[in-house]
Amino acid sequence: QSGADIAEAVANDLNYGVKIELMNAGTESNVDIARTQAEKLINSGANVLTGAFDSGQSAAIAQGAEQRGIPYVINIAAAPQITEQGYKYVFRNFPTAPMLITDALALQKELFKAGGKTPKTAVLMSVNDTFGTAMQNGIKALFPKLEMPYEIVDTISYDPRAKDLSVEVAKAKATRADLVMPVSRLNDAILLVQEMVKQRYQPMGIVNPGAPGMYEQQFYRTLGKYSEFCVSNVPWLNPRSKMTPVLAKRFKEQFPNDLLELNVGFTFEAVLIAADAYKRTKSTHPNAMIEALRVTKIEDHIMVGGPIEFDRKGQNVNIRSAAVQNLKRQPVVVLPAEAAAAKPVFPMPGWNAKARG
Repeated sequence: QSGADIAEAVANDLNYGVKIELMNAGTESNVDIARTQAEKLINSGANVLTGAFDSGQSAAIAQGAEQRGIPYVINIAAAPQITEQGYKYVFRNFPTAPMLITDALALQKELFKAGGKTPKTAVLMSVNDTFGTAMQNGIKALFPKLEMPYEIVDTISYDPRAKDLSVEVAKAKATRADLVMPVSRLNDAILLVQEMVKQRYQPMGIVNPGAPGMYEQQFYRTLGKYSEFCVSNVPWLNPRSKMTPVLAKRFKEQFPNDLLELNVGFTFEAVLIAADAYKRTKSTHPNAMIEALRVTKIEDHIMVGGPIEFDRKGQNVNIRSAAVQNLKRQPVVVLPAEAAAAKPVFPMPGWNAKARG
């Protein structure tokens, strides 16, 4: 939300000269409500939709946007089927699950090489929602092709609304896996680590294959030293982009106590994409906006990767991931080396090691 809230100010700083009016609607993390709210926004005159930070809800919104003929720019949603429907009005500026997984597993190899130690076994722990299922299926399909150095000895699924993961962690601990790969969201990521500490399950590392949760501010606030050294292989803000400091300045002014991370970056970029299309076409008519969105090419932007542009399916295929490690209660890029702000730590120190502070 904060990425959208500062979008107009940042666009003005960049001399876009576009008036942006936000029309906000809460989805309550519910697919049916997301679809209903999208309909209400369209009926109220929205020119472009964006959101809803979730694959299941986004899939519902995409269907409604397509039926009503209103452009929908997805900020955060990885389920590949969203852009496999032949939609004409849907554009996604976020990697698909296979894109996330391919980059994440390649970064794992770099992490093991940098640390000088390679795990032989791993356990995949995953939420069972739309996103988690897409990630599980993607890993199952891609893992044999990517020649990974370890074996996935078990896949443990659970409800993202779970209040207790003691059984799941006990099952993971029993495998003695060297590596834990969580496909998580914020609340269950916190529960997962808390339970691992409680049960004294100390693998070489906790490295997610492209999921949220472990780089978010509440993760650090809740877990303290136990949040340290977790690794998220995810798309991230590019510190070398000329646009990133402009966004960072506005963000710090308006949200001084919050953490600038990928959710902010991708949401800002979704609004930027709509503003860029309007700037080129000077029209809010859906057909004019669609034609402009199809030929989008934004060279300078926030997230790591090539230009923002969409293939015939409406997917930006130029997004790349980075290895972001929790160091001193902050998400820090540690790989690839050319973009790193610090060296990776692997294997991670024990739960009560002095290195955790």
